[in-house]
Amino acid sequence: MLSPSRVPLDRGSAMALAAAEAAASMAGLTVAELGPHRLGVYWGCGMGGAETFDATCRAVYAGHRRIRPTSVVTAMPNAPVAELALRFGARGAAQSYACACASSALAIGEAVRALREGRMDVAIVGGSEAMLTSGVIGAWSALRVLADVGDGDESMAARACRPFAVDRNGFARGEGAAAFVLETEAHARWRGASLALTLTGYASNCDAMHITKPDSEGQARAMVAALHDAGLGARDIGHVNAHGTATQAGDAAEATSLGLVFGDHAVPVTATKSITGHLLGASSVVELVATLLALQTGSVPPTGGAMRLDPVLHIDLVQGEARPTPSARHAMSTSFAFGGTNAVLIASRAD
Repeated sequence: MLSPSRVPLDRGSAMALAAAEAAASMAGLTVAELGPHRLGVYWGCGMGGAETFDATCRAVYAGHRRIRPTSVVTAMPNAPVAELALRFGARGAAQSYACACASSALAIGEAVRALREGRMDVAIVGGSEAMLTSGVIGAWSALRVLADVGDGDESMAARACRPFAVDRNGFARGEGAAAFVLETEAHARWRGASLALTLTGYASNCDAMHITKPDSEGQARAMVAALHDAGLGARDIGHVNAHGTATQAGDAAEATSLGLVFGDHAVPVTATKSITGHLLGASSVVELVATLLALQTGSVPPTGGAMRLDPVLHIDLVQGEARPTPSARHAMSTSFAFGGTNAVLIASRAD
């Protein structure tokens, strides 16, 4: 793929361009009809150009070769958003968010705020991450949060990531990208676009407690704030796409926070990292795709891999088969990141 900047693309930036162009095409938007000063790009990317950085390190330390002069602009965390701004001619904003696995949720939420406040008419939003490199995998393995699937056990590998399961022991790494075109209701009506689904609630905060250990109260505050932003109560939510990393501490904290917010309301919970793996900066946007599809189809997807729910975690985890939820009008997607950043999005049927 030829980059808009004419410099080499990291794999993560290439994914971003492909996803955003597909989103614009599906939305029926062309660059010619977009007002450049009323168009923004808001993007999440947790680690930047991991592939480029690994290649640079190999060139210096193993190959003793000259480094590409474009290495910095290819590897920087805002490379995807810069390439997207060039591609679409976005002069209103080009903002990159790097808050680990809450990155793309923050990008989407801040774009929603810009649209609500009248600063933009259209926003291209999403996230991308390409981290399947030896350096990144080695670093996450050293942190001891990756799932242990044993030696050559294919059945275990197929269900490596088991969110909320009694035998959960970490997540699998993945990579990918997804994008949306967001626009104000006035702009959508002006061009005759359908209004089937809307983003009605967003909130973010920080635990400020520990750099890796999640805090249930901070997560709950973020969920309550998102409900307030949407003008909804906990009982209005028909489905939660959970952060669900399948770590012992993470899932326990999240189950507690869900209990604090939803109480005895048995909201159906699913954790799609069990299928996609952990996409870091792209996690939130891919999970929002799943959340919107669940609303659109009236069916919550099952959590893959979680064979037996941990009995101390009191949540209504959807397992085995998809669960019909035809009456659900609102759904929540949660993202709780290393560093203590929490971000919550609420989507609703426009009807």
